[in-house]
Amino acid sequence: MQNRNHTTPPPRTSEALEGVLVVDKPAGPTSHDVVYRVRKVFGIRKVGHGGTLDPLATGVLVLLLGRATRMANLFLGSDKTYEGTMRFGVATDSHDAAGKIIAEADCSGVCLEDVTAEFKNWVGDRMQEPPMVSAIKKGGIPLYKYARRGKEVKREPRLIHVYALSVTAFEHPTVDFVLRCTKGTYVRKICSDVGEALGCHAHLTRLRRTASGELSLDDAIPVNQILQMSRDELERHLLPVWKFSKNRHHVQDSP
Repeated sequence: MQNRNHTTPPPRTSEALEGVLVVDKPAGPTSHDVVYRVRKVFGIRKVGHGGTLDPLATGVLVLLLGRATRMANLFLGSDKTYEGTMRFGVATDSHDAAGKIIAEADCSGVCLEDVTAEFKNWVGDRMQEPPMVSAIKKGGIPLYKYARRGKEVKREPRLIHVYALSVTAFEHPTVDFVLRCTKGTYVRKICSDVGEALGCHAHLTRLRRTASGELSLDDAIPVNQILQMSRDELERHLLPVWKFSKNRHHVQDSP
């Protein structure tokens, strides 16, 4: 994590655990699962996160403890960086490997030059339609519940911005990539759309978030290691709220 120039932090006014905890999430559990386990093991009343990860995804998950939950929007709104792998020739209903295969196509003609050129088309502003398998609500009901019933509903496209999307390895029919983008970007939907643009389908098979704003994997601790800590050990690993707040006195003085 980059060094920041700040004044001396204000004194703590409570013995309750509070601060920012950067977790290296494993594949399998949901972001909510991680929040629940930390809250339960350490008896913390308020625990939130600064940007969800799908169960398939791993990497940086920012947890907010105690009064740090009031800063959720700061972290939710931060840019994200990912490393991932997509596979051509197969489409799934969720656009990732966790979904059901719904179509297959010959992808033998796809080459590195095609993928590189299509990736360049994604850099910049773009309207993205959220996938049906997502937690976005329509009429108060999460889209994934409609999807489970086999029903597709109209989704309003959302503005995203891709700062960079580049190939790091190509071994047909898969490609490894690095993506830096704004909040709310569905990486699996990008994979699916790239496959459609190249005429052969595609889906996401691996995703690892390497950074969320200024926080990276260098700051992250594996979940299992965190759950084995004592409260004192956990507190030593918490990043204080004042390091991130643009109005730290307001955060500190709030009741």
